[in-house]
Amino acid sequence: MTVARVLVVGLDPAKIQSWDPEPVQAAIARGQARFDDHGIEADWCLVALDENPEGAIVEALTRKDYVCVVIGGGIRKHEPLLEFFEKVVNLVRQHAPDAAIAFNSSPEDCADAALRWLR
Repeated sequence: MTVARVLVVGLDPAKIQSWDPEPVQAAIARGQARFDDHGIEADWCLVALDENPEGAIVEALTRKDYVCVVIGGGIRKHEPLLEFFEKVVNLVRQHAPDAAIAFNSSPEDCADAALRWLR
């Protein structure tokens, strides 16, 4: 039996200035547990905007074959990151063309976002 493999791409909460990362890190941990509950293997690519995020995303996308890539709301919802969000979508299309693209509303519901495309 092949296990579905999902990549979650998001901002690294520990690398955002003037920000308490602990609530988001706790939500990520709960989100990881939800993948485990569903028997889905999930890798997380959490990037810092000032540390070559595109390179880190390409490296993650090409490391394994993913059935689905979930792009986090921190990248998607913050208007100043619109151009970066577009880059992320196009990196997924280029480097994981067979993967579905899904969007979460919080770190805790990444598995639900992926499951919409894994069913």
